[in-house]
Amino acid sequence: MAGYGVKLIRKVSSTRAFAKVAPHVIPAFDRTVHRLTRGKVLPSARMLPGVILTARGARSGLPRRTPLACMPEDGGTWILIGSNFGRPGHPAWTANLLIHPEAEISWRGRDIAVRARLLEGAEREAAWAAVLAFWPPYATYQSRVDREIRLFRLHRVEAG
Repeated sequence: MAGYGVKLIRKVSSTRAFAKVAPHVIPAFDRTVHRLTRGKVLPSARMLPGVILTARGARSGLPRRTPLACMPEDGGTWILIGSNFGRPGHPAWTANLLIHPEAEISWRGRDIAVRARLLEGAEREAAWAAVLAFWPPYATYQSRVDREIRLFRLHRVEAG
């Protein structure tokens, strides 16, 4: 039964209707539940692993909290995928990380200081292959847009 549920979620998340509605509903719901549970619950993480990214705004410099799906990697790093649900234009959080790569994530109820790095070239290609194996609907998102979906690797920053 769980396999069928995952297949259904993958199919639904690949639709254009999902791409229109989800960006307006899922992040707001995630932020609210995450705040009310003091960082212990992130509803969209039932579908995919997720983090709350806190990064400074590219122009404002103010902290911006964004719930995001992520792909955890062995070794304590994470890949963030700037798919924007397959809509045109890069999501704002990607511009924030390009300007201000020092950020924080809430991961499984813990706040972790991170540094983001945009992946390019062969490193991006390898990460993209892993992302597609992890969540195949990202291929549909990429097929809908002319831009290359940005991938970032987050590394922990040791307190010092």
